[in-house]
Amino acid sequence: MRPKTVFSIGLFIALVFVGFGDSFLPDPLGSASANTRTQINEFIVGLFPYTEPLDNPSKRTEGEIEKMRRGNSGN
Repeated sequence: MRPKTVFSIGLFIALVFVGFGDSFLPDPLGSASANTRTQINEFIVGLFPYTEPLDNPSKRTEGEIEKMRRGNSGN
C-alpha cells in the first residue's frame, strides 16, 4: 500500500474513534474515546486565553479628552 493511502485510512479511523467511538465501542474503548475527545477540547480551548470584556472601552479615552479640555480652558 502507498503511504498516502495508509495515512488517509489511519486519519479516518482516528477521526471516527475520537468523534463517535463512545457511542458504539465497548466500555474500555468507548470511555477512552470520550476521554480523548475531552482532552482535545480542553487543549484547543486552552490555546485561547480568556480575557475579561471591558465594561466601557472608551472610558479612558473620554477621561483623557476631558483632562485636555480642562487644561486648555484655563489658558
